[in-house]
Amino acid sequence: MDLFALPPVAAVLGGAYHALMSLTHLLEPALGVGAAAAAVVAVTLAVRAALIPVGISQARAERTRVRLAPRVAELRLRHRADPEALQRATMQLYADEGTTPLAGCLPMLLQAPVIGVIYSVFVHAEIAGEANALLGHTLFGVPLGSSLVGVLSGGAPGVAAVVVLGVLVLAVALVGELTRRAALPGGRLAVPSATTVPGPAGMQRALGALQFVTAVVACFVPLAAGLYLLVTVAWTLVQRVLLRRRFPLRPEGGARPALP
Repeated sequence: MDLFALPPVAAVLGGAYHALMSLTHLLEPALGVGAAAAAVVAVTLAVRAALIPVGISQARAERTRVRLAPRVAELRLRHRADPEALQRATMQLYADEGTTPLAGCLPMLLQAPVIGVIYSVFVHAEIAGEANALLGHTLFGVPLGSSLVGVLSGGAPGVAAVVVLGVLVLAVALVGELTRRAALPGGRLAVPSATTVPGPAGMQRALGALQFVTAVVACFVPLAAGLYLLVTVAWTLVQRVLLRRRFPLRPEGGARPALP
């Protein structure tokens, strides 16, 4: 079953597509053939800006988890032989603080449909029963509907296409790596290892894998979607750095993490 064929979803997708194409036409007098790529970047930035409250909510929730980490560790030690008592005590601790261990997760889930619709505009060849004209526009002579894997597997690839698509994939990988390093112990987003929430090594591995997967995905998706991914990962990096300054991660009674 194609979810995007459902009338309500198709209507939303069609509306987003037509809005994007209207912006493209609006930018054409000033930007010419680069108008579509600029529209992709502008729409992505607008969506990320609209989701800033979600990022703030997640940063606050993460700060609360780190602040309470020493007390949670004490509860684990105290109730290590009684998992049910540990769960009750942990939930009571968070309730006393006016929050829950899952704080920040709901806003993250709510943003998924918005991101899904916008991303779909960049990857679907047909929208609302018509060809996706966006993918026929070009950036530096390379169609927004082309992908790095598609170009390389299509016979004799053009130099311009390989360069543009290759640079985009490398840029996604580079920004993803910067994001991963920023979250490592000793990085600007780091938390002292003795006071972090449980499973920091696993979280770091997951973050590293996510950045790698994003770069791999950029190899397969159309250039339009690759631009979306690049803007998104760059925005995520900047937003995380700024929010860590606004909501520093410190345990209760702990010193401020040292900056490099």
